[in-house]
Amino acid sequence: MEDGYATAEAAVALPALMAVLGLAVGALVTVNGQLRCVDAARTAARAAARGDSDAAARAAAAPVAPPGARLDLERHGDEVVVTVRVTLHAGRWLPGVPLHARAVAEVER
Repeated sequence: MEDGYATAEAAVALPALMAVLGLAVGALVTVNGQLRCVDAARTAARAAARGDSDAAARAAAAPVAPPGARLDLERHGDEVVVTVRVTLHAGRWLPGVPLHARAVAEVER
């Protein structure tokens, strides 16, 4: 008689385990996307600060940034401010997560 209980428990536990696993993978994808935004912002800020053109700084950051990221580059006196923004979709059934990173670098002389 106890054989039926194990089957019923497994039928309830497996979907719950899959949901937790899916959320964990979504969290890892989101953290990876945030780190890529930070790296892209730093790369572009460094390139612009050393005197590269805005287009060259964007090109340097493009391979590092997550797909679909938008890079805004501003120059304020002796500083370069780079902001990277993206809405990351970790899965078809998860909502998009807005991510952004900002890097500031002093222009080299």
